[in-house]
Amino acid sequence: MNALHDLSARELLAAYRARSLSPVEVTQALLDHIARWEPHIAATWLLRPEAALAQARASEARWLRGAPCGPLDGVPATVKDNIATQGDPTPLGTAAAELLPAAADAPPAARLREAGAVIVCKTTMPDYGMLSSGLSSFHQLARNPWDLGKTPGGSSAGAGAAAAAGYGPLHLGTDIGGSIRLPAGWCGVFGLKPSLGRVPIDPPYTGRAAGPMTRSAADAALMMQVLSQPDARDSMSLPPEPIAWERYAERSLQGLRVGLLLDAGCGLPTDPEVRAAVASAARLFEQAGAIVVPMRPFLTRQMLDGMDHFWRMRSHMDLRTLAPERQAQVLPFIRDWAASAAALDGAQVFDASQQFHATRVATVRACAPFDYVLSPVAPIPAFPAELPSPTNDPLRPLEHIAFTVSFNMSEQPAASVNCGYTAGGLPIGLQIAGRRFDDLGVLQVAHAFEQMRGPQRPWPLPPAASI
Repeated sequence: MNALHDLSARELLAAYRARSLSPVEVTQALLDHIARWEPHIAATWLLRPEAALAQARASEARWLRGAPCGPLDGVPATVKDNIATQGDPTPLGTAAAELLPAAADAPPAARLREAGAVIVCKTTMPDYGMLSSGLSSFHQLARNPWDLGKTPGGSSAGAGAAAAAGYGPLHLGTDIGGSIRLPAGWCGVFGLKPSLGRVPIDPPYTGRAAGPMTRSAADAALMMQVLSQPDARDSMSLPPEPIAWERYAERSLQGLRVGLLLDAGCGLPTDPEVRAAVASAARLFEQAGAIVVPMRPFLTRQMLDGMDHFWRMRSHMDLRTLAPERQAQVLPFIRDWAASAAALDGAQVFDASQQFHATRVATVRACAPFDYVLSPVAPIPAFPAELPSPTNDPLRPLEHIAFTVSFNMSEQPAASVNCGYTAGGLPIGLQIAGRRFDDLGVLQVAHAFEQMRGPQRPWPLPPAASI
């Protein structure tokens, strides 16, 4: 048997049913494993061993009675900082936030808790979730377990690092421009940004989605069974739908029409190693019977800059509500990025706001001929951990999200699944996007690819303790 921290959620649940493992011994082993890794990658916040063990003991008692409370009973899970958990503050990754206790669990956290998951900790993120790195004015700098000199990505930085390091099988992230898929890709794990509204979230916002980060599509499907339950607090949520998530393994690639996008149209150029890995993945699809068709880029510089400028203005207005001493605590990169919007006039902001819809229309039109679209998750491998973005330039902050942000605006489901490694051993993420509402199909195609891609490299181990 694998080490307890490496077991999947499905393996843990089978062991609990057979009474060959208990949630208490699994949680304790996991806490010991986290203690070995955490000084090096800083993935956690509110790590409270006794609270986790108390949840595990309650789960163990339910299993001994033969009465688990839900489909995740006793399975360890983590929740991103910006997803409220009752009684805990929600700092949003920034030292500028007031640390006030949340009145209730946000919908995704509530669904995990109702399903019996052992919430081990919250995970770290950058200021306001506006970076694709683990740099934060509140949390310690998060690092990538595959290479401690590299970022895990962001904004679900701690979640990506935790999944790769083996902090249990289930991790909950959020994504508004790539914040699940980018860290999943750079950390070599699976991440799903669902269709907008598939997973209720509070507060809802255009493009914002919560979703699973796991080591496999199978565990993500198990998580989606829980996360996709309705919650009235999300005014943008989809109507409840009986989706057969358990059928994640029932998909042939034969005859599927698949688009292959290797050039995003703007932003950073695609690194040759990334391009080669994604092209190799596409050949596996062809060998499995899919019809792979090269796509022309559809995202433009005007679209990417417009979304960037609108988000700058939103953040500028948000920061203006803070007292000067609190503004001063925000990460300087974020302050400079937001302040650059001060000179924009109303017409410019309006024009910028229209690029969200323009992106949506262009994305849907480009994807319409295909069942699924393959692309890199990011044009480059993971960059140095200390940088806020690959460019390290607040006036060019989004050059790495051109492959991911389109699918937030089009509301289409998109996943990241590992498809290879650089010569230096860094993971490379393959993005699989589907038509709107086809979340199960994306999981099925990702699972099929996982079966084709061949053996993966062993998961990274914590550095040996110094003597």
